[in-house]
Amino acid sequence: MTIILFGAVGTLISTAIISIGATHFFKKMNISSLRIGDYLAIGAIFSATDSVCTLQVLNQDETPLLYSLVFGEGVVNDATSVVLFHAIQSIDLSHINSSIAAEFLGNFLYLFISSTILGVLTGLLSAYIIKKLYFGRHSTDREVALMILMAYLSYMLAELFYLSAILTVFFCGIVMSHYTWHNVTESSRITTKHAFATWSFVAEIFIFLYVGMDALDIEKWKVVSDSPGTSVMVSSILLGLVLVGRAAFVFPLSFLSNLTKKFPYEKIDIKQQVTIWWAGLMRGAVSMALAYNQFTRSGHTHLHGNAIMITSTITVVLFSTVVFGLMTKPLVRILLPSQKHTASMLSSEPSSPKSFAVPLLNRQDSEDNQASHNVPRRTSLRMLLSTPSHTVHHYWRKFDNSFMRPVFGGRGFVPFVPCSPTDQSVHQWQ
Repeated sequence: MTIILFGAVGTLISTAIISIGATHFFKKMNISSLRIGDYLAIGAIFSATDSVCTLQVLNQDETPLLYSLVFGEGVVNDATSVVLFHAIQSIDLSHINSSIAAEFLGNFLYLFISSTILGVLTGLLSAYIIKKLYFGRHSTDREVALMILMAYLSYMLAELFYLSAILTVFFCGIVMSHYTWHNVTESSRITTKHAFATWSFVAEIFIFLYVGMDALDIEKWKVVSDSPGTSVMVSSILLGLVLVGRAAFVFPLSFLSNLTKKFPYEKIDIKQQVTIWWAGLMRGAVSMALAYNQFTRSGHTHLHGNAIMITSTITVVLFSTVVFGLMTKPLVRILLPSQKHTASMLSSEPSSPKSFAVPLLNRQDSEDNQASHNVPRRTSLRMLLSTPSHTVHHYWRKFDNSFMRPVFGGRGFVPFVPCSPTDQSVHQWQ
């Protein structure tokens, strides 16, 4: 719920502040060709964060709660920004009234909820197919291929129905991690984990490559070459609005989230709040893509105002990525000093496919695995997960074990296949 609070509600707050600020300052600067829809789009464009740099620095074992918040909030934030951007483009904002506002809110909720439901249904379909139909049960190649194709199916369906592909893939991945991933053999799990990690790394390289290529968009720089001061001023204003818009929701929403927590280790302290705020200051490929979508036609524009917005977006992305990115590691070391005893414990802990293959953000599976296999856990992670709670998660776990897992599989509900790789791995660890 904290991730949804930061990723969805926080993005809306940030979008509103950036849009209002851009309207106030840019109208005074007499930037032509910008309409009300463009100012709202600017808010959505610069609300899309890029938390990759901070995630590379954070230690998931030392700060599991903070890592999960930064990772989850980053993904939901990107999805919310894209959904909000498409909702802005889909309505006529030339005459704003109550009906237009209601239509805008309806479009946003429709895209957000529909994309989420589509991702969940696709993930459940993949789990049911692999569990019930036994496609390629003895073949790692077929199991991995089926998981990849079903994940890609969620993306294709979202594009087909004009929904948010990012949000659909995200929730499909969560469901597949909870159900589908446990229905395949041990070798397929390890292969799938490495395959997706490798493709993710390659995809990030291509994304940064495309961002660098966009920075050399000579056409846009030529259009704004006669007013370099205006371009620098616009970039500075946008960067300041990003800082203010980020702080406007991280600290207040963290305070509200802490009010619902009973134990101190569940609360987000001030150092973690600063880290979350800093993690969302970088802007990346999503901002670039939305800016080109809004202010160009087929990648080209000769309008002075649109060219300024493109070059300013490039400037903000490069400055935040390079400057803020280089400052991330020293800042995290100051705010969250590494614990030496944790490092020694990690170095002495034996590695195994069981401990290495626990999916991210799969809290329930970690608890079940700890109870059934007695695998040693990190101190901070055990402290985070050990306290039983009669909350939404508690009742969801009861419903999941009683109705969902018997149908869709998951840890403890995988069909037993004699002489399969799963059977061999069980005997090996016994």
